[in-house]
Amino acid sequence: MHIGLLGSDARMAEIVAAAIRRQDRVVATWGIDDTHLPRVASWESLLDPATCDVVLVGSDGWDPSRADAVRALVQAGRPLVLAQPLELSMLWAYELDMIRRDTGSLLIPCLPERLHPFVGRLRETITAALAGVGDQGPAESLLLERRMPERTRDAVLSQLSRDADLIRAIVGDPTRLSTLGSASPDSAWNTLAVGFTSPTQLPVRWQVAPGTESGLTLRLQAARSAVVVDAPDDSARPWTWSGTAVDVASFDRGATMLAVIDRTLAGKAAVADDGEAATWADAARAIELAETVPRSLARGRAIDLHREEFSEMGTFRGTMASLGCGLIMAALMVIVVATLLAGIAQEFGWKIVGTVADSWPMIVLVVLGIFLTLQLLPLLVGADRNDDGPAAPDGGT
Repeated sequence: MHIGLLGSDARMAEIVAAAIRRQDRVVATWGIDDTHLPRVASWESLLDPATCDVVLVGSDGWDPSRADAVRALVQAGRPLVLAQPLELSMLWAYELDMIRRDTGSLLIPCLPERLHPFVGRLRETITAALAGVGDQGPAESLLLERRMPERTRDAVLSQLSRDADLIRAIVGDPTRLSTLGSASPDSAWNTLAVGFTSPTQLPVRWQVAPGTESGLTLRLQAARSAVVVDAPDDSARPWTWSGTAVDVASFDRGATMLAVIDRTLAGKAAVADDGEAATWADAARAIELAETVPRSLARGRAIDLHREEFSEMGTFRGTMASLGCGLIMAALMVIVVATLLAGIAQEFGWKIVGTVADSWPMIVLVVLGIFLTLQLLPLLVGADRNDDGPAAPDGGT
């Protein structure tokens, strides 16, 4: 497989290392400092399918020009592996998905953690505990403690967008989100805690903690015992299950993502032995969950999360609904203004003004007729495709 690089980061480097080990080639790079890899004069070279089979997009050095490059690559229908998150914006993720539907581009988010064997094992343990099966007793809560050396707003929200996907893979899509943090915007992120209500009603809590080395500790608390999974970010250190380590060689993030890329390019379902690989819809949903946190902090209350399927038809219907409400309000204003002008025109003998004012029913009828005709546009351009798109929560109180 021939690989192109548009920027890089630690996760993309892991994929490249795994690819080189199996004799794949990095044939084109842009926006990175490694002088040992072949460079191209412009990222436009990556638009050509003859240049490479897949493009890896890293987050280091991300800027608006890089975002434009990604948009152009999706428009060209190129297969992409995207760092999570590149843009902490659901609107940007939705825009890419809309383009993907038109061009057939393959978007693969780099979220290998959900495919770790311990994640599948933890999911099965929770299912058994909720059913009252096993020696642990009923499950009571799931706590995720995220250790971070840097706890700025952007760093915390970016990390949450990755861990939120892990939460969704373990307990399902959350139905409610609440936050607990300092009232000060500057210090809220150092001690941020986010609560998720899962579909099974199992309370899930994600919180930030200080740490010299980044990593995640997952603690499943049951009535009679607890299961603790430690997941260091350092690929050289193994995950542990209640103190028992797994062989480092048994899970390689780079090799795992490389297997996902192979299956996706081959047109097969990106499913591993221990779970299903993340889709762009999963990545977009996780970004939206992270994007909801500042709103919850500002409001000081929990936010219900409603799944809304984003599609061209849904966008059209929403636009038409808003336009319809606006036309109704405008029609009421036209009636009042026309009646007032008609009275003034009759008083001063303004025949032209009076004629126009008296014609308001026809004007309103024509505008409403045009609006109703627009409802037929979906029939003229064809029904919306059934591609899976990102489903995002709509914040409510």
